[in-house]
Amino acid sequence: MKILAQGITNSRQLALLILREIERQGAYTDIALDRAFKHTHLNPSDRALVTELVYGIVRRRRTLDALIDQLGKKSAQQQPPNLRLILQIGLYQLRYLSQIPPSAAVNTSVELTKENKLQRLSGVVNGILRQYIRLSQTQENPLTLPDNPIKKLGILFSFPDAIIELWLQQLGQDTTAQLCDWFNQPPNLDLRINPLTTTLETVEAHLQQANLEVMRLNNVPQGLRLKGKTGAIKQLPGFKEGWWTVQDSSAQLVTHLLDPHPSDVVIDACAAPGGKTTHIAELMEDRGTILACDRTPSRLKKLQANAQRLHLNSIKIVPGDSRQFDQFTAIADRVLLDAPCSGLGTLHRHPDIRWRYTPENGQQLSTLQQELLERVATWVKPKGVLVYATCTLNGLENQLIIQKFLNTHSNWQIELPSSDSFLFSLANPSGWIQILPHQHQMDGFFMVKLKKG
Repeated sequence: MKILAQGITNSRQLALLILREIERQGAYTDIALDRAFKHTHLNPSDRALVTELVYGIVRRRRTLDALIDQLGKKSAQQQPPNLRLILQIGLYQLRYLSQIPPSAAVNTSVELTKENKLQRLSGVVNGILRQYIRLSQTQENPLTLPDNPIKKLGILFSFPDAIIELWLQQLGQDTTAQLCDWFNQPPNLDLRINPLTTTLETVEAHLQQANLEVMRLNNVPQGLRLKGKTGAIKQLPGFKEGWWTVQDSSAQLVTHLLDPHPSDVVIDACAAPGGKTTHIAELMEDRGTILACDRTPSRLKKLQANAQRLHLNSIKIVPGDSRQFDQFTAIADRVLLDAPCSGLGTLHRHPDIRWRYTPENGQQLSTLQQELLERVATWVKPKGVLVYATCTLNGLENQLIIQKFLNTHSNWQIELPSSDSFLFSLANPSGWIQILPHQHQMDGFFMVKLKKG
């Protein structure tokens, strides 16, 4: 990628290069983009277009492929890989980017075909894209959809059948469609203000002075949301000073549900890269003891760097697999298990996840989550608290985990949030909280507070 990306000034050519790496090498979208941008010198508007094209095409891949199969004489599998990617770039602009004139989308795609030594197929690209334009002028949606409800939603919203089937079973058709539509929108950027170094008002003022669109988040005490283009995170006002960290508002609510107090002993069982760990330290006024556990050394380094940038000193890092720790038995006032999960609540932010998920993977994660919960529950003192959380929308990893645990641990029960808190209004009659993104305008999350007898 480094050698190939050097010297590229054509935004669509760079997008093609990145998409090819994602497809052929299984690279993650954010990593592939970062790697490419380090070796090119595009202006901000071209970088924004590349980012939009890459993220958008990864999200909408199934829909775009269905259109290519419908409009072309050969299926996507029969076409040269670069040709299919070029058609995806052209169709994405025509279907989803109203700011780009159709003629520009067609002409740049034809040029891209020639630049990649596919001159003989430039007429095919021109014909397919112009056919789509003609259809879109007479039809509200030129895409032909099957009658099967799973495949219909999967093609329309560009999701694999496995996720559509899961959500249809658990949430119903209307909610599934609303979720899919929400996950196809570009994400906002939420910040969590560090009250130990600044105030929400100060950060808000500095961001506004930098001509950024900022809004406060109702019921998220330390939250600000940036809308629109923000530029590089590390260049935003207050980053170097440790005034804030990036954290979605739903993830911030998890730590408020834990409700740590100064002088507590708190263990974060799966802590890296440290978003919730550092939030715990902030709510504890950087007092007490916080043990941050994780088995991935590279992610623990990020946790340590985040803690240093935020000027937090109460966090002690404990490397290793939390399922193997015996030394923490009954020492913690509060334990957070933000469990490894399928991440189905963050699909707008991490579009790759939708194509990597399998039911088998969900089952494997469920087993891991149950093992972790069994172990970390032994760390809690009598009358202590454990919060279990995931950023997924899958009952197998959420409600079923908690039900099974409570069925076999009679000395534990669900504890409702305080009746005067926003979290109380989110809890269902069983006591757990399921954040649905399209309803709450934040990442999908499951969280529940358990109390030991």
